[in-house]
This record gives sequence, structure tokens and C-alpha cells, in this order.
Amino acid sequence: MRRIFSGIQPTGVPQLGNYLGAIRNWVGLQRDNECIFCLVDMHAITVWQDPKALREQTLAQTAVLLASGIDVQRHILFNQSAVTAHARLAWIFNCVARLGWLNRMTQFKDKAGKDRENHSAGLYVYPDLMAADILTYKATAVPVGDDQRQHLELTNDIAQKFNHDYGLEFFPTVEALIPPQGARVMSLRDGTKKMSKSDPSAQSRIEMTDDADTIALKIRRAKTDPEPLPSEEAGLESRPEARNLVTIYATMQGCSIQDVLNRHGGEGFGPFKKALTDVLVQHIAPIADETTRLLKEPGFLQDTLRDGARRARTIAEPIVSEAESLVGFLK
Repeated sequence: MRRIFSGIQPTGVPQLGNYLGAIRNWVGLQRDNECIFCLVDMHAITVWQDPKALREQTLAQTAVLLASGIDVQRHILFNQSAVTAHARLAWIFNCVARLGWLNRMTQFKDKAGKDRENHSAGLYVYPDLMAADILTYKATAVPVGDDQRQHLELTNDIAQKFNHDYGLEFFPTVEALIPPQGARVMSLRDGTKKMSKSDPSAQSRIEMTDDADTIALKIRRAKTDPEPLPSEEAGLESRPEARNLVTIYATMQGCSIQDVLNRHGGEGFGPFKKALTDVLVQHIAPIADETTRLLKEPGFLQDTLRDGARRARTIAEPIVSEAESLVGFLK
């Protein structure tokens, strides 16, 4: 079985894009792989977080993952900061990675923009910590979206240089598991922008804690255009909001965009939005209900994370301790 590592930031309320782009994929990966799932709270503080909110959101994210079907009996779920091996290996990787490599990372440039001198050093070396997250467990596969593909390439560069520098094949090559097309979900208010839990408007997203009435209201208010749905996929070109709603429907149902248009082409957005609402409520409302129940048991959620961290340390400590010995640290 492959060992898969994947992380998600515990900031904000998980939304539909997180579910379709990551969480639902995690649930499917559990069937045939050894999975290590991590709430990356150390990554979260590369930009300032309110401490109380970060703790609450870490538990909320845990509740959503459990409600979505993450099996913590067979697999591992924990928060990153509870396993010190991540930070220790990240420092070694800070010393292995080259500045030129980090300077090429486009995500830092996108996030920092013109104000890069005022951003944290942590945001700059974020990719080294991501490499440590993966290689702390010698994971061989990581599900990533397009925005993280470059970071995974850097992970392999770091692993290869470490192996070369210390003269043995210690860290494995990591394979990128790219999710299927259609998992990219855009804002309900602007079809050209990715759906985000950090968007100031809650109307821009479906949150995984939304009840049926809230989902219906948000879809009813979702931005569209005056034209009916086309019968062919080419008719969605230059119609980002229409494409987004059709894509959400197709992804939730596990069918193609053309399948959706075969069924709903020619309809106005009134009937289509009702059909989309029914699909979303069918899938999301049970997760929201179970999340609400779990949030009433914070002790259980904390115990779940502590047990996951204990099991993660069992794997991580021998690997990182050996890496520390290889670089010459005295034990």
C-alpha cells in the first residue's frame, strides 16, 4: 500500500471547494492506501491568526473531516504542531534548499505581491515545511491541486539533494496525485475567482456547516446571466458563472458537464438552481448535521487529534531521528 500524506489548513469554515478539491478525495483514498491526514496549523500562522480562533477552527475542521467520512481507526488524523518532527526536519530542509529554488516559487509571489518585504519569513520558507511534512513519514504520494504542484517538485528536489549530500537513498521520490478535472469550484458571486473560506462575503461560498435553507438561499442568490443553459459545453465559454454552477452540479453527481447539459440544456436558471440545490442538500446537509453534533463534543475531538498525533509520532520519530544523525547531530 502507498503511504499518502495530505494536509489542510484549519482556518475559516471549510467550504464546498475544500470538500470537492480535497476532503472528498481523501475519503476515497482511504480504501486502498495508508493515509496520514494533517491539520497544518504551523502553515496557518505564516500569516497572523487569532489564537482563540485558530484553536476553535482546528476543532471545527476536525469535526468536518470526521463527518465527511475520515476513518481515524484505520488512518491517522492530527494537528501538525503536535508532532515536533515536522519542525525539526523543516529546519534541516531550510539548510538543504537553495535560495534560487525558493525564489522561483510563484505562490509566494502571488500571496506577497508588491509588499513582499513585509511578509513573514515563514511564508517564504513555507515550501520547505511542506516538504518536511511529507518526508517526515517517507510518504510516496500526495494529492495536490495545480497551486501546489510546484511545491511538490521542490519536495523532490530537496529529497534528491539530501540523498546526494549524505550519500544514500534515504528519502523517496514523491508522486503527485492530481484530482480529477471539475474539482475547482469558483465563487458564487464571481465566477472568475476561486471559492474561498477567506472571502469577506459568506454568500460567495457553500460552507460545510450550512443547513438546507442556507444552501437554498445562497444558490438562489448566486450570480448568473440572462441566457438559458446551452445544450453543448462550448456554449459555456465566456459564461464563468454558468460554467461554475454546471461544474458544481457535475462534480457533486460524478458526471460530465455534457451530461448535465443533456439533462438541463435550454432551461433557465430558476429550475436549474432548484435542481442544483437538491443535489447539494442531499450531499452536504448530512455532513453539516453530523458536524454540528460533533462540535458539541470538543473533548472527543481533542482526544481524536491527540491519539492521531501519538500514532504519527510513532512513524515520524525514527525517520527524523535518523535524518538528524545523518547530518551530524549528536544524540
